[in-house]
Amino acid sequence: MTDTAIVDAGLSGEDDDFDELFEVDAPDLPEHRYVDRELSWLAFNQRILELAEDPNVPLLERTNFLAIFASNLDEFFMVRVAGLKRRIMTGLAVPTNVGTPPQKVLEAISEKAHELQERHARVWQDDLRPALAAEKIEFVEWSDLDEAEREGLYSYFQEHVFPVLMPLAVDPAHPFPYISGLSLNLAVRIRHPRNEREEFARLKVPAMLPRAIQVPTVDGDGDAVRLIPLESLIAEHLDELFPGMEIIEHHTFRLTRNEDMVIEEDETENLIQALEEELLRRRFGPPIRLEITEDMDDVTLDLLLGELGISEQEVYRLPAPLDMRAFFELGRVDRPELRFNKHVPVTALDLQPVDSDSKHPKADIFGAIRQGDVLVHHPYESFATSVQAFLEQAARDPQVLAIKQTLYRTSGDSPIVKALIDAAENGKQVLALVEVKARFDEANNIEWARVLEKAGVHVVYGIVGLKTHCKIVSVLREENGQLRHYTHVGTGNYNPKTSRLYEDFGLFTCDPVVGQDVTRLFNELSGYALEKKFKRLLTAPRHLRKGLLKLIERERQNALAGKPAHVRIKVNSMVDEEIIDALYRASQAGVPVDVWVRGICSLRVDLPGVSDNIRVRSVLGRYLEHSRIFSFGNNGKTEMYIGSADMMHRNLDRRVEALVQITRPSHVTELSRFFDLAMDEGSATWHLGAEGTWERHHLAEDGTPLIDVQDTTMSKIQRRRRARVARR
Repeated sequence: MTDTAIVDAGLSGEDDDFDELFEVDAPDLPEHRYVDRELSWLAFNQRILELAEDPNVPLLERTNFLAIFASNLDEFFMVRVAGLKRRIMTGLAVPTNVGTPPQKVLEAISEKAHELQERHARVWQDDLRPALAAEKIEFVEWSDLDEAEREGLYSYFQEHVFPVLMPLAVDPAHPFPYISGLSLNLAVRIRHPRNEREEFARLKVPAMLPRAIQVPTVDGDGDAVRLIPLESLIAEHLDELFPGMEIIEHHTFRLTRNEDMVIEEDETENLIQALEEELLRRRFGPPIRLEITEDMDDVTLDLLLGELGISEQEVYRLPAPLDMRAFFELGRVDRPELRFNKHVPVTALDLQPVDSDSKHPKADIFGAIRQGDVLVHHPYESFATSVQAFLEQAARDPQVLAIKQTLYRTSGDSPIVKALIDAAENGKQVLALVEVKARFDEANNIEWARVLEKAGVHVVYGIVGLKTHCKIVSVLREENGQLRHYTHVGTGNYNPKTSRLYEDFGLFTCDPVVGQDVTRLFNELSGYALEKKFKRLLTAPRHLRKGLLKLIERERQNALAGKPAHVRIKVNSMVDEEIIDALYRASQAGVPVDVWVRGICSLRVDLPGVSDNIRVRSVLGRYLEHSRIFSFGNNGKTEMYIGSADMMHRNLDRRVEALVQITRPSHVTELSRFFDLAMDEGSATWHLGAEGTWERHHLAEDGTPLIDVQDTTMSKIQRRRRARVARR
């Protein structure tokens, strides 16, 4: 197979005989063959928590995993739990692939979430807090401080905290205040000394201040870091806020609100205006979770329940501190020995500068791509010297005529956005398809989309009713009187910040077939074209589901015929019932099915006669596994794709997604070996077991750690680079 060889089995076209694709002799599948997606998500967050519990993980990384767990759970409640409740209340159909009544699902979620949050709090109190103290990183309370330390903190309180605090009384003249979602608050009960009347006040902990305040060093160990929670510092000075009043009780609480967004695009004339209105509405979504400290008295709790309209089932009583996202702030503590060994991204071999004698050598990205397709693996290989360099070179190259790019999540100060602006200012045609409906990035995306428009970039917002999730750049360059397409198709967002944390692949190619496919796809996104066929792309929502089902069915037929067959899929989520059923049927026919999933997995492996040939693994670690890979045995001629799509209804039916076929044999081998590493019994992974439970396999029988997939991948890429340099 050459670099430009294409396996075109007509997978992208509209096929009249598609419904007759599957053989009628396929065995029936059991009724209860899926794991509930919400409970599977909680199992994923439990795997994050297990990393925080692992003494073999560096200490500050363990606290970071505590923060990740907390942040993940917040979003789960704001979106998934909120969405379930909204559908139940409005009478809408609630998708549940296990046939469980929605109310029962909510009850199961509540039970599991309570269990996990209590476990999360215990990890901090019983394990990590003492371990940090042993390393001279100590979280203290006011009672732990001496007089000099208290005086230093009092000065900080007076200068930086007191001026921004806003105590809000609750009485006949002051209604109960609005409590914003995810804000940390103090509920304060006070008594007037003259009339003995009890009152209630709410005090919001300012979000713009650090949650952990460093205690001033006074003749102590200069290497020690002592921190006090901001809410504790405020609580110790309530008399400054309520002078002359008796403080009866004070307790911390935190509210989570419904932030699931619903926009009827077909009924709005201006998407941006409708989105901005919905963003305002989201701030006032109904409450769905109340976290309180375990010492909160019943009087205070009853008042909160009555005013917020929240049920006992939605209350989470936990040890302080609430909102452990605060542990992200420990990133500023300079203790590298308590972190993962540093990984430094390298420049991909094919994108190395040719003129190494130059003081500041730069690679010719276009020249490298003309030599053959280039596959880049982030964050092991640098985003800055690949994707970013590609766009920056395109922006300044006088032979480049046009740039088209999809943007799902990035930032206004991103070099990606700057390159597009530079290109427009240099007179090039620039099209940016900005997905303003990217969850929790809506406001940011609207802001920098307007910046692009002001710079002369053509900004479009995709197709009504669909999110544009595919990751594609198309550069059109004039060479010797001909136009050549340079294309990048990736699995991750064009975001330099997350590219250092998310594991992703990207393919650079100047294959004219891909160029034509991408040109037609952009025409469909920015205009009114309806493409019926692509040659080297599989795209959603029109073709991807059918294409994948055909590829899986081909493997089933090959296995039944005694030919080599396999299916290997790496995704963030495996939920779609049609895809899962196709994998079950392939397994029944004897096809080895390997699934590498980061998060949700509704697939089961404990169905005798159905899932006997299916293995499911999960890898979690310093990087967020984010790439999507699809590999099919194809009778010994492996056919492989990478792209943006997860196996979820929304990705296959309600998003614009794109997979690109990998045709260079060395790239197929590289991706296959990467998959081999994750599925190897000697690698540290989680194995999916019965009833959707996950078991961690990270230690050998003798107690030694198993192979770390991410560390090993980094080492392999660095060795490959050193070998290339040595050959020069």
